[in-house]
Amino acid sequence: MSLAISEAARAALTEWLSGLTSLRGASDATVEAYRRDLVDYLSFMAVHHGGPQGIAALGQVTTSDMRAWMARERGDGLGARSLARKLSAVKTFHRWLSQREGLEVTPILSARAPKFQRSLPRPLAEDAARAMIDTVGSTDARPWVAARDAAVVTLLYGCGLRISEALSLTTHHLPLGDTVRIIGKGDKERIVPLIAPARRAVEAYLDIQPHPMSLGDPIFRAIRGGPLSPRSVQKAMEQARMALGLPATATPHAMRHSFATHLLSAGGDLRSIQDLLGHASLSTTQVYTAVDTARLMEVYEASHPRAAKR
Repeated sequence: MSLAISEAARAALTEWLSGLTSLRGASDATVEAYRRDLVDYLSFMAVHHGGPQGIAALGQVTTSDMRAWMARERGDGLGARSLARKLSAVKTFHRWLSQREGLEVTPILSARAPKFQRSLPRPLAEDAARAMIDTVGSTDARPWVAARDAAVVTLLYGCGLRISEALSLTTHHLPLGDTVRIIGKGDKERIVPLIAPARRAVEAYLDIQPHPMSLGDPIFRAIRGGPLSPRSVQKAMEQARMALGLPATATPHAMRHSFATHLLSAGGDLRSIQDLLGHASLSTTQVYTAVDTARLMEVYEASHPRAAKR
């Protein structure tokens, strides 16, 4: 931590971060990102005011101070999306300080994040998603490796899992049933239906994989028997997408996007899709409605007589 930060501010930051972990179940990566954001912010305020800022001084941050900090961040090349995330962390910290110390936080909370265009998820078309699974399952000459890769990608698309969630499956999950218990981001637990093709793909891999399986071992194994890494799956999908002529956006996470988008297109309920994906907020899931609408407009523009004439 920067020496420009006062002992009181440093202690408050440490306590706040501890609360994120214990009370809100934030992941280590999230907590570390918040720590970096707040260290940068508190260090700026110390330099901006000519010395370390104690708790009382943090209650006197003005609108002008916030503008100066945001201008510095943009001047350093920080993008609008990253600054919006950083500002959110600062607001959350100050809101916590206000509740604990009774500080004035209106100037901080009224600071407006820069506008930015939210990028939509880029799912694969249904036939491309199926082709990806088939191709991944045939790119390696070793049958058990090909079966392994096909099983992982089938879980991503068939169950909407994150790659970390698929690779976290252990022998404790065996024998596979109609559902699987997943521990997702923030240690949040959810029960995901295991569709028959995904179950069969995993079982086909388990039938021929060569490594011994002890209680608690990961199901998906690397060539030498260690846990399979996300990078290995990414490389397998890179080879498959090049063979199929798919864009670079055809990644493991795109299979999860495809699961959500295709389920929504088939009439799936948004709240149910939220539960299946393990999203904490419905607004996160609602982005898939924009994807579905965008695809509908593409079809309309390509096929409607009047649209085609324009």
